Amino acid sequence: MTDNFLHVRLKGSNKLLKEKNMDEKFLIIGLGNPGREYRNTRHNVGFMIVDNLAHKFDAKFTRIQFNSLLLNIKIDGNNIYLAKPQTYMNNSDQAVLALIKFYKIELGNLIICNDDLDLPLGTLRIRGSGGSGGQKGINSIIEGLGTKEFPRLRMGIGRPPGRMDAADYVLKDFSQEEQNIVADAIDRSVEAIMLFIEKDIESVMTKYN
Repeated sequence: MTDNFLHVRLKGSNKLLKEKNMDEKFLIIGLGNPGREYRNTRHNVGFMIVDNLAHKFDAKFTRIQFNSLLLNIKIDGNNIYLAKPQTYMNNSDQAVLALIKFYKIELGNLIICNDDLDLPLGTLRIRGSGGSGGQKGINSIIEGLGTKEFPRLRMGIGRPPGRMDAADYVLKDFSQEEQNIVADAIDRSVEAIMLFIEKDIESVMTKYN
């Protein structure tokens, strides 16, 4: 497959701000669980976002490296790796740390896309740093990196109904009624990432948070 790359300029806190340069490397990671049985579950919205982003550039995940499905896109001389860790959610750090180390990715050029139970369905939150909010994939990455200072894009999946356990809820498929909301949120997530290319995280936060 021809190497393709997507340039995304991601800026988090003041520590991450830098001038826009050419020929930089970036890593966009969608969190989820591998396997057909998890494909359309709430916990896999991170996978859905990067899949949608890849589709925008007619690219497909056909390469496996460091326990991740990986593809490369190039725009304006800047390189981005899109990755979907295949380690299962709780062990996401194993893939993320290996990719960061091998490709020498600066943390300011990393963004993690994941689900969030505490946000209403379809709501987006973009931050340059912060805690895990109980999301086990993010928690594993924070522990592995030893820092909370990396950008992330969170998409709300809503709270479980009644007394349903959260661990069961995140592994449920979206209902037919919810699918339009989810599709719209995924589209907005891709737009938000693309806005990083043109501007900065403050602009994205203002528009999408």
